[in-house]
Amino acid sequence: MSREHLIPGPEHPITVTPSDVRVVVRSGEHVVADSTNALALQESTYPVAYYLPIEDTNQELLQRTDHSTYCPFKGDASYYSVVTPDGTVENSVWSYEKPYDAVSPIAGRVAFYTDRLEVTVVSGQ
Repeated sequence: MSREHLIPGPEHPITVTPSDVRVVVRSGEHVVADSTNALALQESTYPVAYYLPIEDTNQELLQRTDHSTYCPFKGDASYYSVVTPDGTVENSVWSYEKPYDAVSPIAGRVAFYTDRLEVTVVSGQ
């Protein structure tokens, strides 16, 4: 079964740009990620999603899951849960390991659900 592959354009723009912010992600008192090397992905009218290098995460807190989703503009996303002594936040981190060409800079980076984890963005870092 073939899946639709769409190219960003005027009807559905997507930009990926370096950002001069510091992004800190927490689950309770535990720091999941801390980075000054974020890429800002702006897709259509959605809020900006910050993609951080996996190296800037505490990978001991990430547990890969079997969950996956598909975006016709970006490709296949894989997911991680955040596991701390305080509990598990299921499928709260995602990654496009082999994204489509239009968003290729996000390969090898992770993004975070802001309604499940505390994501703090500080400008001018």
